[in-house]
Amino acid sequence: MNSLQLLPQSASTFASEYDPFFWCLVVVCGAVTLGIAVFVVYAVIRYRRRREDELPEQIEGNYKIEATWTVIPLIIFLGMFGWGAKTYFDVEAPPADSMKIYVVAKQWMWKLQHIDGQREINTLHVPVGRPVQLIMISQDVIHSFFVPAFRIKQDVLPGRYTTIWFKATQPGQYHLFCAEYCGTKHSGMIGWVYAMEPHEYERWLTEGAAEGSLASTGEKLFHQFGCANCHHFDGHGPCPDLRGLYGRPVVLQNGTTRVADDTYIRECILKKKPAPVAGFADFMPSFDGHLTEDQILALTTYIKSIGPQPGTGQPSSSGTAPKNYGTQRGIAGPGATSNAGTESDSR
Repeated sequence: MNSLQLLPQSASTFASEYDPFFWCLVVVCGAVTLGIAVFVVYAVIRYRRRREDELPEQIEGNYKIEATWTVIPLIIFLGMFGWGAKTYFDVEAPPADSMKIYVVAKQWMWKLQHIDGQREINTLHVPVGRPVQLIMISQDVIHSFFVPAFRIKQDVLPGRYTTIWFKATQPGQYHLFCAEYCGTKHSGMIGWVYAMEPHEYERWLTEGAAEGSLASTGEKLFHQFGCANCHHFDGHGPCPDLRGLYGRPVVLQNGTTRVADDTYIRECILKKKPAPVAGFADFMPSFDGHLTEDQILALTTYIKSIGPQPGTGQPSSSGTAPKNYGTQRGIAGPGATSNAGTESDSR
């Protein structure tokens, strides 16, 4: 007979943090609930009225007892709050050396893209012992990326990037679910995460049918849609030079400053929110409806690759731009569009 398993299999570093905290909540809250229930039953029996004319004894109160049942629970629950806050900040702060994987959710499938070019649908291969950061966005409605064995669950939203990270500790095959009702086939939006030993993962990478890196795909789109017509790498174009843009502050014409992260670049491409960059005319057309989320991710990855990595001041080895980096910063977008069709979004 199989033993009763109240929690899923533990297969990530977060499990060792979440599980003790979960059981602490169960024990403490259960003990408090049971204590209150026992006291209520005791009080009903002990202090019940025994005759019609009985008057209860008037009690002025006991400050020691009142202080005890106020201070001790306060300390316990503040301790639980601190424990939970630490766990939350651990989840929200991925290590700097995390391996990044892009995820696009759509009804009703998960599309995953590795930096090196490998693409997966409803499956994800990751190495054991290495932190993995997922950068996720939805193409339609709200979804939720949920891997019970890793103790991770993160909403995936349309029009906004969300992230989650994990580090697998055991090789194996683990269920992937959508934990947010997303339509009639929500129950079929499932998949698998394959945690592999590092050498097996490297072999899988070499055997995969990669169609070029994500940055190289973005470079093709950069030229296909006419971005290079205005964003010149010599620094003399009508729109800002994009080299070294990613992670830098951008001063806009309205006087505000934005950091050129994934969200800002996406907003510029779709022309959703940002004002034009200070010192440049507003030539940027909107590509809303012309680019899929996959293509926007590829363009963003290309822009990352053509300049210094944030905080290093050194050019990225994956970049294809010349080494004489321009001093202009910001993004105004492509100045001319192409009649070429967008990449098909096959399932």
